[in-house]
Amino acid sequence: MNVTLKHLTYFAALAEHRHFGRAAEACHVSQPALSVQIRDLEQALNGPLVERRTRDVTLTPFGRQTLAAAQRILQEIEALERAARWRKGLAGSLSLGMIPTIAPYLLPGALAALRARDISLDVHLREGKTERLISLLHAGHLDAAVMALPSGGEGLVDIPLFEDRFLLAGTPAQLKALDHASDGLHPEALQPHRLMLLEDGHCLTDQALAVCGRGRGHSQIDMGASSLPTLTRLVAAGFGLTLLPELSIADEQSATPEIALRRFADPQPARHIGLVRRAGVSDAGWFDALAAVLQDVGQALVAQTR
Repeated sequence: MNVTLKHLTYFAALAEHRHFGRAAEACHVSQPALSVQIRDLEQALNGPLVERRTRDVTLTPFGRQTLAAAQRILQEIEALERAARWRKGLAGSLSLGMIPTIAPYLLPGALAALRARDISLDVHLREGKTERLISLLHAGHLDAAVMALPSGGEGLVDIPLFEDRFLLAGTPAQLKALDHASDGLHPEALQPHRLMLLEDGHCLTDQALAVCGRGRGHSQIDMGASSLPTLTRLVAAGFGLTLLPELSIADEQSATPEIALRRFADPQPARHIGLVRRAGVSDAGWFDALAAVLQDVGQALVAQTR
């Protein structure tokens, strides 16, 4: 018997989920069908790949070696399919990742622009934090991802899209109390006990801390909000101050009109948004075409606040 891609795909799913039922569900097949494929693969390779237990499965030492080889083969096949798909530019199917502090604001306009360019383009979005998106790029599960630069990942290629400046958000009374400085508002002058930021893991939190000259371990800074909408509502209710990116201003101010905003003195603090892909992915113009669309949409959104 020959080893097939179906064998390797089912085995990789089983290794990921450690359970025949969950792996079968992920592969959209019945559990008996997946079990048969795993047994056939073990017979073909002449060795057990998993230890079958009551509630889960564990890879054998031979199974771990086989998994490493299977993953390399599956990634190469996926890269080959992508190379064929992108041969004619930005067309067919696109797997795009975005970080959570960008996706809700950039995505609606980006999708509309991409569909206007090619109504047949099938876009699959994956929202996740930077570390997760980089992992998915390297695994070949994403074609490209939109995130703040520098991405910090090795083996990646990026195109800068637009600058997204930070504004200070709070209640009108809180911001009025900060208007006494003759040389304008400076982020490093903010009192740490008044700052509220997103929970650990968001790159926006690291950027805001750097802008304010604070360290991640600062005990006086509240880093508990899970999303920008939640953070905006807490700030509007008087619980503190925060830094909001321009990209989010139109939506967040519309949803929470009672919030007040102030610009910082020049040079205004900002994050730089870019489009990232794996260096090994062939580029027949699709990456530049996608970047141009996202750049136009992003620049138009931030321009609304300036």
